[in-house]
Amino acid sequence: MTDITARRSRKRRPTHPGALLNDTVLPALDRTKAELARLLGMSRQSLYAILAGTQPVTPTTAVKLGKLCGNGPELWMSMQAAYDLWGAEREVDVTGIPTLKSA
Repeated sequence: MTDITARRSRKRRPTHPGALLNDTVLPALDRTKAELARLLGMSRQSLYAILAGTQPVTPTTAVKLGKLCGNGPELWMSMQAAYDLWGAEREVDVTGIPTLKSA
């Protein structure tokens, strides 16, 4: 069997985990957003903000999503970390910070 790795252009921001949740997971679960918010123990507003990509998936939410979806929290946290890091690398000015080398 051949392993296939998807590659994304480094110029394109990684997908927010809320987009995966909204576009792929929710339709497959065939449940309302309000029901999912209740099952996750979170407000509808918080779930809607995650789905819109305006609120991050926290470690607590990742654990809940991982349990609900049966895929563990690592997927949700790695997607959020990739999304956040991509933005930080473009927003944070590091020009004045030297790169040190060990002796």
